[in-house]
Amino acid sequence: MRLFKTLQLSFIKRPLLALFALCLSVGIHEHVHAHPHSWIELKTTIEGENGMINGLTMEWSFDAMTSAYVLDGEDISPERIDETFQNIAASLMDNILYEHYFTYFYDGETPIRYGVGHSEKLERDRAKLVLSYYLPLAKPQPVTRDSLRLMIYDKTHFVDMSWRADRHVSLSNDLARQCSLNIVEPNPTPEQMSYAMSLPEDADPDNTLGELFTQTAEIHCASMP
Repeated sequence: MRLFKTLQLSFIKRPLLALFALCLSVGIHEHVHAHPHSWIELKTTIEGENGMINGLTMEWSFDAMTSAYVLDGEDISPERIDETFQNIAASLMDNILYEHYFTYFYDGETPIRYGVGHSEKLERDRAKLVLSYYLPLAKPQPVTRDSLRLMIYDKTHFVDMSWRADRHVSLSNDLARQCSLNIVEPNPTPEQMSYAMSLPEDADPDNTLGELFTQTAEIHCASMP
């Protein structure tokens, strides 16, 4: 639930409260205690050139119910929709900053740090809202043979964040000439799955769950000529 709690604590901005309300309502209406409560389909491009990674181009597609809650009560008249979407996108960016964009990039066991995400844009794809933005690295990261890995997840697993197809995480054209990607799917044990499904709605968030259920994009690169 961390994503929605983080968004709720976004200095009480209206669209973020709607997301939190959705998370609670799903549990009430389904009458089951299960993770996750919301879904975000990810598309990620790892950007760079000349053997250096510079940042990540992100696209997050929210499920239809979450999208409906975000827009509930908002002015989406033709005259105001662009301004409304711009304001919602800015609110989201302000708040996911405090969770490091739910994005974990490592060289071995060393975290790779980010700058501030920018160039955000919110659009609508039928019933779904799609947030896109650019997340620069704090400094360019040299590619390595096998030690780079990327994960995007909510630590509590109340929000499922996943690449639905291998092509949804990719390399820029220049990096693709030197590197390749493979996605490692999560492999939680039956006991871990049962525990995640059994948590009641009022349980304290378990920040160990998200990593157990997340994909890992591994980056493999040849040495520079």
